[in-house]
Amino acid sequence: MESCNCIEPQWPADELLMKYQYISDFFIALAYFSIPLELIYFVKKSAVFPYRWVLVQFGAFIVLCGATHLINLWTFNMHSRTVAIVMTTAKVLTAVVSCATALMLVHIIPDLLSVKTRELFLKNKAAELDREMGLIRTQEETGRHVRMLTHEIRSTLDRHTILKTTLVELGRTLALEECALWMPTRTGLELQLSYTLRQQNPVGYTVPIQLPVINQVFSSNHAVKISPNCPVARLRPLAGKYMPGEVVAVRVPLLHLSNFQINDWPELSTKRYALMVLMLPSDSARQWHVHELELVEVVADQVAVALSHAAILEESMRARDLLMQQNIALDSARREAETAIRARNDFLAVMNHEMRTPMHAIIALSSLLQETELTPEQRLMVETILKSSNLLATLINDVLDLSRLEDGSLQLQIGTFNLHAVFREVLNLIKPIASVKKLLVALNLAPDLPEYAVGDEKRLMQTLLNVVGNAVKFTKEGNISITGFVAKSESLRDSRAPEFFPVPIENHFYLRVQVKDSGSGISPQDIPNLFTKFAQNQAIALRNSSGSGLGLAICKRFVNLMEGHIWIESEGLGKGCTAIFIVKLGIPEHSNDSNLSFIPKMPVHGQTNFPGLKVLVMDENGVSRSVTKGLLLHLGCDVMTVSSVEECFRVVSHEHQVVFMDVCVPGIDGYEVAVHIHDKFTRRHERPLIVALTGSTDNLTKDNCMRVGMDGVILKPVSLEKMRSVLSDLLEHRVLFESM
Repeated sequence: MESCNCIEPQWPADELLMKYQYISDFFIALAYFSIPLELIYFVKKSAVFPYRWVLVQFGAFIVLCGATHLINLWTFNMHSRTVAIVMTTAKVLTAVVSCATALMLVHIIPDLLSVKTRELFLKNKAAELDREMGLIRTQEETGRHVRMLTHEIRSTLDRHTILKTTLVELGRTLALEECALWMPTRTGLELQLSYTLRQQNPVGYTVPIQLPVINQVFSSNHAVKISPNCPVARLRPLAGKYMPGEVVAVRVPLLHLSNFQINDWPELSTKRYALMVLMLPSDSARQWHVHELELVEVVADQVAVALSHAAILEESMRARDLLMQQNIALDSARREAETAIRARNDFLAVMNHEMRTPMHAIIALSSLLQETELTPEQRLMVETILKSSNLLATLINDVLDLSRLEDGSLQLQIGTFNLHAVFREVLNLIKPIASVKKLLVALNLAPDLPEYAVGDEKRLMQTLLNVVGNAVKFTKEGNISITGFVAKSESLRDSRAPEFFPVPIENHFYLRVQVKDSGSGISPQDIPNLFTKFAQNQAIALRNSSGSGLGLAICKRFVNLMEGHIWIESEGLGKGCTAIFIVKLGIPEHSNDSNLSFIPKMPVHGQTNFPGLKVLVMDENGVSRSVTKGLLLHLGCDVMTVSSVEECFRVVSHEHQVVFMDVCVPGIDGYEVAVHIHDKFTRRHERPLIVALTGSTDNLTKDNCMRVGMDGVILKPVSLEKMRSVLSDLLEHRVLFESM
């Protein structure tokens, strides 16, 4: 072999290379064995990791790689076949595991990439959610400011306070440099600067309402950005080099009431708006944000609502003041009316007593004079005096009844009475007058008419007597028929009285009375005036001037009290007329009871004289005292008269059987006398009968008499026949209370 002169490079010696490989393999093996330990620690500490089995496979690959390098340490020297086999096995396993790991990574990498995509998507969603949360927080803050502003604005209903509070709260919440409110003038052609935030006394200058910028704002429901240089935005002078801040304007609807309607909304006139202008600070680059504009719009709406409430309140306050003035006027009128009624009642009470006292003397003396021997001419004059006196007494009763009917103080005295006897008594009372005029009076009572009824006997008799008396008064010749029957349901309604609604009730019936005469008749056009007080048919009045014009007016009110109706029918003058009335009466529970307290008011057929009857008369009025004494003396009584309470106390004794006293004379307390007599005579059979002889027709007098234990009440004037009837009934029944 030929020698070579080539220069061989200086490589390290084989021993040194082997040494480096040996050391490298050792550290590689050490590193491979440490990596699985770190992976195991990572998997253990990781709460969620979806590829643990991949990590296990990768760890096995690393361990095998480390084992290969570790076994390789024994191959640098002479080694046995066993080492070669182990080395080969380790490398084969490493190759298998490495290939499997490589194939697995091909499937895992897309999943890892998709996870990364989802991570980016979640990050984007999180960022969007953060933005939405920011908006929600902004809206919540805006809502909080709106609620706060609304509370402040609507805490009062004074419009000036509302507007001033609005500017102050908006300026504080939005940190505004200026805030102003332009209000329309009365003409509606201009806007006037009315309120500002910073100026205590705003300048009241005006701008035309037809400016384009104002029309732009008024035509929009939202806040509108306007130029800082427009007339409505030049609120403050510009200072320094700063640019003016952004300005927005919003309309504020105003409610104007034309009138209020019951159960309806108030009518609105032409729509009118105020203009609210808001200016940001001029020394900053701040701009209006959406939520701030929304806040301004909401506040403008709330101000409109508050102003509408204030307008309604102001209108209601004016209405209340007007109502209070009307109430004061009505209350004053009511007090004046009550005073007038009291004065009228006091006057009537005094006049009633004062008129009845002389009437008592006239009627009593005339009735006594009638009992004496008189020439025909004298008897005619006495009878004329009696008739005139009775007519005057009837007129007095009518005036008092009408007065009580008008003021509502008259009440029905409900009781059980003999209905048939009322008709017969009216017939007996009217027959003597009719016989003088040669009139035939007929009474027809239906078979089904109840004999007893429940109602006010006195008012029914007064109504019937008045109607029949009118028929006799205005009939010169012919006949008069009185018919009474139970009204059927189909005949109750009358088209001439739509306000009359009869309602059938159990244990009640409607009595229909018809009084038909052949007298002078009435013109149809005069019929409505018949029930007006102090009004008479002129044709009748010319022929007969004895009426007072009160009878039918009182009858109508009595019938209304008894839930009935009265009317007149006539075909004309000279054809007679028919008076018809319907009243509601009750049916007694035991109509056949023999204990029904009915005492017929027929002429007395018992005692006509009362010889030896000791009677004490107490009356301050000498004339009335003498007249009463004369009546009693004519009836055979033994009479003693006194004029004072003290004298009555001194002379009254058990020998007196009857005591007549006037209880309504000023300065004399007849009630005290009655109480004293009751105290003096404890045994009833020893005590005289105490009877009030009074000119008062009010029920209070009767109630007071019954309260102190009096045995009767007799109303002045008293004729001889009435005194005879009173004494007869009083001695028979031991009690006698005349109806007031």
